[in-house]
Amino acid sequence: MQFASLPAGRKWDLPPVILHPFADPTGPERLVESSRAQLMMQGLLPSGELSAEELQRRFLSGRFCEIRMLYFVGKDLERWIEQCVELGDRDEELRNAGVAAGSFIELLINNPTQEVREKLTRWGVADYKSIFSRALGVKAVFDEAPTQEQLTPHFIRYYYRFSDHLFACRQHNEPFSSLPPEQFHFDLYASGEYSRILEREWEEI
Repeated sequence: MQFASLPAGRKWDLPPVILHPFADPTGPERLVESSRAQLMMQGLLPSGELSAEELQRRFLSGRFCEIRMLYFVGKDLERWIEQCVELGDRDEELRNAGVAAGSFIELLINNPTQEVREKLTRWGVADYKSIFSRALGVKAVFDEAPTQEQLTPHFIRYYYRFSDHLFACRQHNEPFSSLPPEQFHFDLYASGEYSRILEREWEEI
């Protein structure tokens, strides 16, 4: 890992990562049905009167719901990366040190602040590295949220493997310098939480 050559005493505050909810009231139900269908197809649960075709449909429907969730997470993360890149472009020291989009992605996934890790843990997000990297992999190929009809069943079934490789391509297509985590700070908020913080700040003005 090649860290960027930056003044040791300087610290940078990055924009906050803001994650927005997306409306899909059937999502949780589809995810549960998908998990049950997968267990039934594996013979670990009785399938009852459900046909093989119906089990496959339920399984793929849940997997597709996961893809859509990752797409919207990736959309929020890409917005944050763009904001960080704009900050880096305006800062001569960061610009001269070879700081690029990959620098901020690596910081987010491998070296987030302790506050960010603790908040994700409180939210029940244990494997945030996989979620964030796969979200960026999915977003790398879809400009708009895809429909299930646009995707092959094979891609939907194994999307996590495809997204892992897509992220690797997205991250390593361009050179970048790694950022010393102790010199960069950022927070993470749900959009509603961040809106309430702004409201309190505005009330104090």
